[in-house]
Amino acid sequence: MYICFFFSPILQRKVTMNQAHQRFLQVLMSHGILEASVLRGLHRHCCEVHKVQYMHDKLDDFVSIINKHLQPVFMQIRKGTDENDGKKYYALLNLAENDVTKMASDFGENELELFRKTMDLIIDSDSGFASSTNILNLADQLQTKKMKKKEIEQLLQQFVQDKWLIE
Repeated sequence: MYICFFFSPILQRKVTMNQAHQRFLQVLMSHGILEASVLRGLHRHCCEVHKVQYMHDKLDDFVSIINKHLQPVFMQIRKGTDENDGKKYYALLNLAENDVTKMASDFGENELELFRKTMDLIIDSDSGFASSTNILNLADQLQTKKMKKKEIEQLLQQFVQDKWLIE
């Protein structure tokens, strides 16, 4: 996947993105999410390949430069922690929800709506979990195309398989 970025001259004067940043971003774009230890190795590799000074304690600064360039296209690299194993991960996130970003998804509009409603259930619960029964009951609340409970069950399995949800 290739993306062409157009940046204002003002932004470019403040922070310059070099080939190491560009390679780093391309690899992250192809994976979407990487464990922090893998990302640190990628940071080192990109700096070495492009003969840019590598400083192991400057990963956050390195990512910050990329994020400044991603800001105009409503994307950002963010760090998060897996609730189950405590491992740190970095992911490339789309911060905008529009027709173009919806088209880039593997899921339909009604499936994305179900996912958002499922996230609301999980976030609003005291336990941080949502039962499959409660999720199945969301079928009646969908504003987009209605889904049968069997379709929702299959979709939940797909979310689990794609690691968007865990059982």
